[in-house]
Amino acid sequence: MSRRRDTITPDLFAWSPPKVSAGYGEDVTGRGALDNRISRTISRAMKDAKERGLGRADIARRMTEFLGRPITEDMLNKWASEAADSNRISLDAFIALIDATGAHDLMGLVTSGFGFVAVPEKYSDLIELHLIEEHERDVVARRQALEVKLRAKR
Repeated sequence: MSRRRDTITPDLFAWSPPKVSAGYGEDVTGRGALDNRISRTISRAMKDAKERGLGRADIARRMTEFLGRPITEDMLNKWASEAADSNRISLDAFIALIDATGAHDLMGLVTSGFGFVAVPEKYSDLIELHLIEEHERDVVARRQALEVKLRAKR
């Protein structure tokens, strides 16, 4: 008698943890000069937005509204091109691009260069709690070391 596969019960081994920090992997950013990595991540963010039905004209319009100054598709194309050396995105436009595309992984490009990660605010209390627990362990260890030192002096 053959067994039927259970399609109702979820596979517990198929679970993978959710992505916690914002950022693209090296497969997107690659290596090399910072301006090239910026262009590659901008290009990827716009490609991902396009897959969600958001074209460059829409992105440019949203950025224009966000910044209160004109942003054109041509500007987006130049920012996404590694060959366009003279056109680099400004910080306020970069922020507007994140807002317009919803590509929060763009934030990781900035933070990763300094050894930090960008995490959603909902995790901030959990991180702070972990840091407090870590500090408490350090205080207990220091106290125990001092107690041993004092006992040795008696």
